[in-house]
Amino acid sequence: MKKIFFLLFITSLSFAQNANRKFISCKENKGILEISTSDGFYLIKPYSDKIIETSFIPKGQSFNPISEAVVLTPKKRASKVSENKKSITLSTSGIVVSIQKFPFQISYFNQQKLLFSEKNGYSKKDNNEILDFNIDSSEVLYGGGERALGMNRRGNRLQLYNRASYGYETHADLMNFCIPMVLSSKIYAVHFDNSAIGYLDLDSKKDNTLEYETISGRKTYQVIVGDSWTDLISNYTDLTGKQPLPARWTLGNFSSRFGYHSQEEVEKTIKKFEDDKIPVDAIILDLYWFGKEVKGTMGNLAWDKDKFPHPTKMIADLNAKGVKTVLITEPFVLTTSSKWQEAVDKKILATDDKGNPFQYDFYFGNTGIIDIFKPEGASWFWNIYKNLINQGVGGLWGDLGEPEVFPSEARTAAGKADEVHNIYGHNWAKLIAEGYKKDFPKVRPFILMRAGFSGSQRFGMMPWSGDVSRSWGGLQSQTEIALQMGMQGMGYMHSDLGGFAGDYFDNELYIRWLQYGVFQPIFRPHAQEDVASEPVYKDIITKAKAKKQVELRYQLLPYNYTLAFENSQKGTPLMRPLFFEEPNNPKLATVCESYLWGNDFLVTPITKPGITSTTIYFPKNNNWYDFYTDEKQMAGTTATVSVVEDHIPVYVRGGAFIPMIKTILNTSKYSLDNFDLHYYFDAKTTNSSGNLYNDNGTTTFTFEKGEYELLNFNGNFNGNGKVIVLKLDSEIGKNFQSADKNVNLIIHNIKAKTITVDGKIVAFKANKNTVEIPVSWKKGTGVEIKIQL
Repeated sequence: MKKIFFLLFITSLSFAQNANRKFISCKENKGILEISTSDGFYLIKPYSDKIIETSFIPKGQSFNPISEAVVLTPKKRASKVSENKKSITLSTSGIVVSIQKFPFQISYFNQQKLLFSEKNGYSKKDNNEILDFNIDSSEVLYGGGERALGMNRRGNRLQLYNRASYGYETHADLMNFCIPMVLSSKIYAVHFDNSAIGYLDLDSKKDNTLEYETISGRKTYQVIVGDSWTDLISNYTDLTGKQPLPARWTLGNFSSRFGYHSQEEVEKTIKKFEDDKIPVDAIILDLYWFGKEVKGTMGNLAWDKDKFPHPTKMIADLNAKGVKTVLITEPFVLTTSSKWQEAVDKKILATDDKGNPFQYDFYFGNTGIIDIFKPEGASWFWNIYKNLINQGVGGLWGDLGEPEVFPSEARTAAGKADEVHNIYGHNWAKLIAEGYKKDFPKVRPFILMRAGFSGSQRFGMMPWSGDVSRSWGGLQSQTEIALQMGMQGMGYMHSDLGGFAGDYFDNELYIRWLQYGVFQPIFRPHAQEDVASEPVYKDIITKAKAKKQVELRYQLLPYNYTLAFENSQKGTPLMRPLFFEEPNNPKLATVCESYLWGNDFLVTPITKPGITSTTIYFPKNNNWYDFYTDEKQMAGTTATVSVVEDHIPVYVRGGAFIPMIKTILNTSKYSLDNFDLHYYFDAKTTNSSGNLYNDNGTTTFTFEKGEYELLNFNGNFNGNGKVIVLKLDSEIGKNFQSADKNVNLIIHNIKAKTITVDGKIVAFKANKNTVEIPVSWKKGTGVEIKIQL
């Protein structure tokens, strides 16, 4: 502790807070430390050993306890408070908050290491309120929501105002998700818990200052620490909520475009998938389902019976084939729509200062916007959704939810437009999630949205990266966006595969984007009509290449669904930066050209045309093996590898277990009665493990109800005896009906002499550097395989 106070003393010499702020007193009240100063008071509240919240309430203001982001209840764990003449210390086992009285200074420590400190603390400028902090000159900073700025976002002043960026490529300052959080390469995060618009300044003046600026609202921030990157994100998602496990079909292939004009087009398209034997699990209907024209019909929110004469039968026929129907909706009700007068009469629209419906013009026409913060508005909107779900609709798409246009003069039940702008999409997803919970409690919702806020993941939101340019530049920004958003809790950030905006026609680009899409959260080609997005409408050569990617996506379902389960339990992103693997390697701190898909795949998308080779770094903890050829790459090395047309460079971690299935036409055919289990033997990795999560793939809370099985795999290599021992066992939930399994065990990178299964010598198939072993796995039992090299 003496070391902390010494550091604090040194820090205060350089970074004393506002000289006009004077310490007055402190007291502890029900686990909250209250500190009075000359210009207000602080409330410092531990949530857990690794999360502490600090609020400043200026004189003349009162504390607002309502958070849009936080769902965690503070844990009843001991935090110690000590005080002497010079300072006050609040400490948990993970965080120490030191408050120096004269001059006044608040600093945060983890493991006796200074994280950051308040600078001026609270101040006002041009009617805006500011919190600022001293940060280390060496820190790399991440966060701020969805942007295309490069992985290190230090040096940028980020506007916090959700707004679409149509046709962006490699750079976009402002996009659909503005999350007021900063993550540091020192493995801590600061989340500013206020939903009003403002700015997040990540040292743009290059004076080692982090600054949060807002027009109004809470001056509250949480400090989160972690023992690793995955621990940090787990702690953050404890605070703001974990993403529920999605239905298995959401990991399949989507047929989607802007858009299908008629029931005939929908049925014709799915028929083409069937004829071409290309797997598909859902079809997404854009705005033509409720109107023949792009403009003038938004807000109808009902089937256009001229173009979709029998929607209930259409949906039922698709469901019978295992294909879900997903419908677009928007929060705007145009004055020309069929529901305008109803919306006015029921008073469910945002208003002007006189209480009249607030009307304004935007691209689609003259409009009002649904006040989802008003109980009547939320109920009205949900009843429309409820009727559609009862009709058979399998998923909902919420578009333009930034909101796309939301003038400052508009008023909602929760405040003025600028106070609620950034949480509109968040609360829109909330009303859908809560509606499902009330009226369809056994159904896992699919909620596709392009705007949200901190914690939106807990509503099951599937975010996408907006109207990206159909160009190589558009593709190049996608890994950065997905990796950054995964670190901020939104693990399912994905892109319109192939690109959305523009009429650029390039089959090489299309295939490269799909090849990347196999190893990112949602596989959904989507585009404007100028160029077809669906593989079934491509030329015969391109279709064949695309089909291979779709098939591989389905073959990886066991692995991918297990990643989804892990995310639901721990908040771990599906896509992970390489610095998760080597947090102390500064060379990896800004890398997004390669990434980890789950724990065991190293993926390098090809984002430029005509590439024949690329340079890849292979993380140091394991050797890596080419997923397609088994070629070995040494741990901790950088190599130039050849690039081919058929696939992007993908490598598997030495020692990994990769469960796969044969291709199926959609997830309704999914089964683990027969599956392949690939084990990538690596002499460097003497012990390894993996698992495979399984449930019915559709109903809610299967894990919590014991309606699941977890298959566990362990590998051990005795180098001296040249023996590999593999063990398969399972954890079967009390309410799950497991089945016997036939496992085709494929061991890579070996030549075996003899193999035994549960002590009995078995025949095996030997290829060049692999062996295949048929294993009959009786439910509820374990299996031991020994391979003598």
